[in-house]
Amino acid sequence: MRHDDTPIGRVLTRREALAVFGASGFALLAGNALGPRGRAAAHSVVPACVARPEQTEGPYFVDEGLNRSDIRSDPSDRVLKPGVPLALALVVSRISGRDCVALPGAQVDVWHCDADGIYSDVTDPHFQTVGHRFLRGYQLTDATGTARFTTIYPGWYPSRTVHIHFKVRTAPGASGKAYAFTSQLYFEDALTARVHAVAPYAARGPRAIRNDGDRIFRNGGSQLVLAPTESRDGYVASFGLGLRLDS
Repeated sequence: MRHDDTPIGRVLTRREALAVFGASGFALLAGNALGPRGRAAAHSVVPACVARPEQTEGPYFVDEGLNRSDIRSDPSDRVLKPGVPLALALVVSRISGRDCVALPGAQVDVWHCDADGIYSDVTDPHFQTVGHRFLRGYQLTDATGTARFTTIYPGWYPSRTVHIHFKVRTAPGASGKAYAFTSQLYFEDALTARVHAVAPYAARGPRAIRNDGDRIFRNGGSQLVLAPTESRDGYVASFGLGLRLDS
């Protein structure tokens, strides 16, 4: 059975969140997209903000240096991985006083398994994909702090619920420090059931683990759930991240 590494980080209590926002370093803020609720939170007093949990990067992160928005194909043959299309945007902000300001130039890496539960460019007891780089890539955030990816809805493997990994890295600031934040994104079980009922996912049969049975999801995953909306050929989802950086 395959496993991601032991989770790191945890959900912060309100008191701990206040301590985080009053200290150096950074914390994760906001939620699905930056809609009216997200904007209201960003411009409210800082104590109303809720810090998000960091989670394990797992054993399948590979720092490919693969700068691309469409991560569906393997660069060696340009064949697209089959699956329901997912347009994913991560909106990264810097917490400045009581406001969230767009953070351009941050590197956002995204990686996840294919419809068969397989990751690229790794050796695993159940597969060997070294040399292939499908469903991996990074983008630098634009002037609005947004990094956009075209991918597919992930499949499943026995030890985990359905998820997407991401890592945000910044260049050194005035303090000379660079920062990295790693976590995971999830989906509502009902949506995954609908998606996995069609090809190519359906051929694998029912998944073994749902959100409430996933040991990593139980450590704050409810704060990291995407809310995709249907598009013409798949789904669109956005997630807002707020980083507290040293000045």
